[in-house]
Amino acid sequence: MAATLSDKTIELVKATVPALETHGLAITQRMYARMFQNPDIRDLFNQSHHGETGSQPKALAAAVVAYARNIDNLGALASRVERIAQKHVALNILPEHYPAVAESLLGAIKDVLGEAATDEILAAWGEAYWLLAEVLIAREGSICRALASAEGGWNGWRDFTVEETRPESETIHSFILVPADGGPVLRHHPGQYLTFALDVPGAGLLKRNYSISSGPDRRSYRISVKREARPGTPPGFASNWLHDQAGRGTRLRVAPPAGDFFLDEASDGPVVLLRGGVGFTPMMCMLESIVQSGSGRPVWYVHGARDGRVHAMRNHARDLAAKGRNVTVRTYYEAPEAADVAGRDFDEAGFISAEWLARNTPVSEAAYYLCGPRPFLRAYVSGLARKGVPLHRVRYEFFGPADELLAA
Repeated sequence: MAATLSDKTIELVKATVPALETHGLAITQRMYARMFQNPDIRDLFNQSHHGETGSQPKALAAAVVAYARNIDNLGALASRVERIAQKHVALNILPEHYPAVAESLLGAIKDVLGEAATDEILAAWGEAYWLLAEVLIAREGSICRALASAEGGWNGWRDFTVEETRPESETIHSFILVPADGGPVLRHHPGQYLTFALDVPGAGLLKRNYSISSGPDRRSYRISVKREARPGTPPGFASNWLHDQAGRGTRLRVAPPAGDFFLDEASDGPVVLLRGGVGFTPMMCMLESIVQSGSGRPVWYVHGARDGRVHAMRNHARDLAAKGRNVTVRTYYEAPEAADVAGRDFDEAGFISAEWLARNTPVSEAAYYLCGPRPFLRAYVSGLARKGVPLHRVRYEFFGPADELLAA
């Protein structure tokens, strides 16, 4: 495979940008349709990202356009490449899977663009694909070697046992997981997630990512899962199965901790942990880690919930703040109920605002960690930017493909 691309290939790939901007989503949808004709390839992916919202094809379409635009400046894509590599390792995607993707991508380009996809253009995109594939394969190999060599580390799937379950709110349960082999677990970076391969009756093999909600302890992981049962939407097969069936002693297949969204533990600068809904999971992990370390770095743990019935780990956050040396907890309820008492259960009614953050947190120096649904992230990434917080100090995680968030 070529280590660099020829000027002619770069020119041809860049020339396809307008067509990709117009037809990119149709190409990626067609690409996945081609790939998923092979059940072994289909089962590698989290199919919840390919359902009604089609979030994964949309994210890939944006990534393909970005790759074409920056084909002569791949350094601009470094963070996106790292995110993809982390996802691939978590899903156990191996070098031998890449040819199937190449065949499906080039076939989809031809299917959608028709005669405009000349042999010359397809050859250029084939060359460009394999250049990126080599970068990803090398990075994924490096990640896998590091995971396998670390204390408690592993590659692929490892059996874990549910040691304990506990309710955190009306809609969220936590699951304490320990290795079935009795060995230690890999120390995760606070904020990372685990990937699960779940055999769910009536739904088949499901791949799901759940953020670790506990600080590192070498013995166990905790995940905290929301039951997805919103009226008018398909049931959350995986989350409902975990709530209803995964009791003490249940075995689950788990991939090693992954993800490029995690706390900078080398810094002692102030951090603001901003969470919405079930987005509390990586934030709680970060808060536990900071308090456990004895660090005196200033921490603001700011949470927004609908009301007290769905507010998870309220008392746990307060206990951690009491143990910590410099921790502030602030809670907003969107629609407090009669049983929710201001000053006892929550601090403010309504929504967290960028204006409140600017007044009450050190915007000139803090690192902001955000996790929540797409509208939540759109609001606060842009809101903090308007308050003068540079993007390199705003770090976020989204439960699903998130490449479109910065553009939004």
